[in-house]
Amino acid sequence: MTKLCWGAATDAGRVRRRNEDSILADQPVFLVADGMGGHAAGEVASHLAMATFLPLTGRRDVQTSEIGQLIAAANEAILQAAAREPRSRGMGSTVVGLVLVADRDHDYWVVFNIGDSRLYRFAQRSLEQITVDHSYVQELVEAGRIKPQEARGHPERNVVTRALGSVRMPEADYWLFTPELGERYLLCSDGLSTEVEDRVIADLLHEFADPVVAAEALVREAVRAGGRDNVSAVVVDVVDGSYAAGDERLDDTAPRPELDTQRLGGPRRRGRHA
Repeated sequence: MTKLCWGAATDAGRVRRRNEDSILADQPVFLVADGMGGHAAGEVASHLAMATFLPLTGRRDVQTSEIGQLIAAANEAILQAAAREPRSRGMGSTVVGLVLVADRDHDYWVVFNIGDSRLYRFAQRSLEQITVDHSYVQELVEAGRIKPQEARGHPERNVVTRALGSVRMPEADYWLFTPELGERYLLCSDGLSTEVEDRVIADLLHEFADPVVAAEALVREAVRAGGRDNVSAVVVDVVDGSYAAGDERLDDTAPRPELDTQRLGGPRRRGRHA
């Protein structure tokens, strides 16, 4: 199995009384969920999203088909919790996940997201945003009504267009990658991406080799920059990959696993090597 090293950190920030983010970081599943809703409902929603994926931890046989099933289960769990507690109605959560799945003799990354929590890939000192925000400002950018650099300061930047806890099951986006030696992934809530520019994120990911220290530095920088929202970061390093960087990629060499999107449908710190 691909060997990984990871770290995670989260902080309530300077403005919010509660931290409504939830994180999960334990091979083979890494996840950030950003809750929304009053009366601590956001905290409940994000925790339910995280807890739904908890049974994947420690497993070496996760299949792609399970991911969509768990997303649907998380959505239903939030709906049921809201139905039991009237004050929690309307609560929801974003989710972004990175899961190492096994197919035949190969490992693959499955990335998924609903909402505006993000996943970045950092390799060879280059930062690439993999996920696409499900947000109102992203729709404005795609429509050409605002420029990408204007999105961070837009007054409606926190309006998401997809979230767990929706009566109509929200559609997740998916990506499939082959693990590469030396690559680094960052999962984060918008409390990081809104406060810290991509170039600063890249600098911090490059500066701190230890993923625990890198995650803490990212969260600390977001709080220093304003901390207007809860902020969470999970940093995952591939320290021994299925394919070394520079080898032929999945599309050319390896059998692709079945990825049926219809079925797929100061800060706390954690870190580990595996």
